[in-house]
Amino acid sequence: MQFLHTMVRVSNLDASLHFYCDLLGLKEVRRKENEKGRFTLVFLAAPADEARSERLTAPELELTYNWDPEEVSGGRNFGHLAYRVDDIYALCKKLEDNGVTINRPPRDGHMAFVKSPDGISVELLQKGDALPPQEPWASMENSGSW
Repeated sequence: MQFLHTMVRVSNLDASLHFYCDLLGLKEVRRKENEKGRFTLVFLAAPADEARSERLTAPELELTYNWDPEEVSGGRNFGHLAYRVDDIYALCKKLEDNGVTINRPPRDGHMAFVKSPDGISVELLQKGDALPPQEPWASMENSGSW
């Protein structure tokens, strides 16, 4: 397992970039604009992690800016932890066998979401290419929020 990023929602991208980059000294390493989804993702890395971030896309801080105004409160501004895993199906099976709900199953062989006992969302991402779709995951519905 490898730590990838922590995501936080931001209400003002410019103010957040000023804080994280200009004041704290993090570096912007990647940006994704999604017009259809109406959001921007900005990935930041600490200076000492910049080369590793470019090579591995980890470890990073992901700033998520939703273009349509939304109130973020009660921890909603903190999004999730993300980990790259060797076999997403095997790990989801292990978690499920131990009573963990798979909130967003790995239908695509690439991504799943579960929650910690304290309700923290954890994103699991398949290392390398997505695995071929496989049952029971391919037809499993989402459960709750993630």
